Amino acid sequence: MSDTNERISGIVGENDVVLFMKGTPLFPQCGFSSRAVAILEHCGVSYESVDVLQDMEVRQGIKAFSDWPTIPQLYVKGEFVGGSDIMMEMFEAGELQELLTEKQVAKA
Repeated sequence: MSDTNERISGIVGENDVVLFMKGTPLFPQCGFSSRAVAILEHCGVSYESVDVLQDMEVRQGIKAFSDWPTIPQLYVKGEFVGGSDIMMEMFEAGELQELLTEKQVAKA
């Protein structure tokens, strides 16, 4: 496993909810990342964010790690959930909230 994969695996494993995004929750750098942050904020859960614009190795490595070509990417309890479109679909259907409750994710 490469150093980048190990770093990503550590981040995903150490945090209940991780959002790999462009920018930060306070200053998202793309509309999709902004939407993902808004969804997580609305769900009221604690989450860790990783700004892929600050680390090109992570920016490329996360795509291979998840076998998903776009950013943002959401992980819950080590499991890849999807990008902002999937997050939105799950949120609108109540599935994301169910997943967060089922996985006993801490509230913010």
